Amino acid sequence: MIKVVRRLRTLPIRARLSMLVAAAVAFGVAAVSVTCWFIVQGKLYDQVDTQLSNFSLRLSAPEVASLVANCTESTDDSTDRPSVVYMQLVTSDGDTCVIPGSAGVIKTTAKDKDVAANPDPGVRTFHNSTDSDGNNVRVETSLVMVGGPNLNTQANPAVALMFGVSLKDTEATLNDLALILLLVSGIGVVGAGAAGLGVARAGLRPVDKLTEAVEHVARTEDLTIRIPVEEDSEDEIARLSRSFNSMTSSLASSRELQQQLIADAGHELRTPLTSLRTNIELLARSEETGRAIPPADRKALLSSVTAQMTELASLIGDLQTLSRSDAGHQADRLQVVALQETVDAALRRARLRGPELTIRADIQPWYVRAEPSGLERAIVNILDNAVKFSPEGGTVDVILRDGELTVRDHGPGIPSEELPHVFDRFWRSPSARALPGSGLGLSIVARTVQQSGGEVSLTPAAGGGTVATVRLPGAPTPPPELP
Repeated sequence: MIKVVRRLRTLPIRARLSMLVAAAVAFGVAAVSVTCWFIVQGKLYDQVDTQLSNFSLRLSAPEVASLVANCTESTDDSTDRPSVVYMQLVTSDGDTCVIPGSAGVIKTTAKDKDVAANPDPGVRTFHNSTDSDGNNVRVETSLVMVGGPNLNTQANPAVALMFGVSLKDTEATLNDLALILLLVSGIGVVGAGAAGLGVARAGLRPVDKLTEAVEHVARTEDLTIRIPVEEDSEDEIARLSRSFNSMTSSLASSRELQQQLIADAGHELRTPLTSLRTNIELLARSEETGRAIPPADRKALLSSVTAQMTELASLIGDLQTLSRSDAGHQADRLQVVALQETVDAALRRARLRGPELTIRADIQPWYVRAEPSGLERAIVNILDNAVKFSPEGGTVDVILRDGELTVRDHGPGIPSEELPHVFDRFWRSPSARALPGSGLGLSIVARTVQQSGGEVSLTPAAGGGTVATVRLPGAPTPPPELP
């Protein structure tokens, strides 16, 4: 049985559906056929029983007495059997005698003996038996209170009178009915299997298209393929097709982002690497040729190399942070974070980087669900931008209230035409390209805030400067699981 189940699992879905439909129809047809056969059998036996009852009821008491008086010893070699009715007597001991004109001798059963032994004169029974030739006979046995010359009526005055008719015609009718039902059932099962196969093919046609699309993607890596779906269809196949289209669209977008990241990273890395290579070659040539570089120039070259190495390290760190964000799986690292503590830590770092600035802070408690290190890096990036673009001796205002963090600087601001690009990777304002930075800071901010379920925006501030706003869902009190 286990091998059969395993073999069925290896079959195609349409074959399994066809077999299941055929099996279900076969079970239903078999149940109906068997039920029909037994009902017809019961009806035919009722007709035979009615025939026997009518035959026995038409006999008067003198006729019954005459039949009993003329019965002979049972014999199996009777050749003259003009009647189609079996007639014989039986006692409770099983002794029998055949009435002249009987169609043959019926083999007595325990039911016949029980009727003969029953004192109730109205008792009768219908049952099947066989004659001396082995033919099936339908028998009616009823009690009579007269004896015959060949029966010991003094000791046993009660005998049973047995009438029987052959079941040959009835059995032939039942056999023909069974053959017809078998043929109809076979045709029904075959038709059901064919219909099931047709339904399976029609129902699985969208799955075939989906399979072809998946195989095409696996073979060609073409993520632009889409499966047509009817707009008003809401069945499982339509949902599966929409999910596949959404998946390929997401994969295509992810691939484009990766390719764009690689291209942008290559472009951004080329400039510092070229400058770094040039400076190192100048230092190496000075050592090889023995021509000393003036101390001031050598110091400038070393400072330039150090700055370029720092810029490369910062760029590579930003790329790693951004790639980890793009890779997903952030839900496993999310935890409840006290945003006010994260902002305090970022403010301490910002004050070290801009000691000449005045940073005013108004911070209220707020708890969010985020990745602690990523959230701190995002807030540090926002504060770094505010410090970088603030004039010397300027002021930066930081406010955290009801889950909304605003950082306002008093710098030159961002032109309105550049605002849509500030969160793009590697995008830098033309006026800020001379300043240190990789162009990835705000991209990291946007990605981190979005993964925490919030939103971030940059808007011009009244009177000059820029306002960075971060909104994060949370609560002013920690959840119960936190101390």
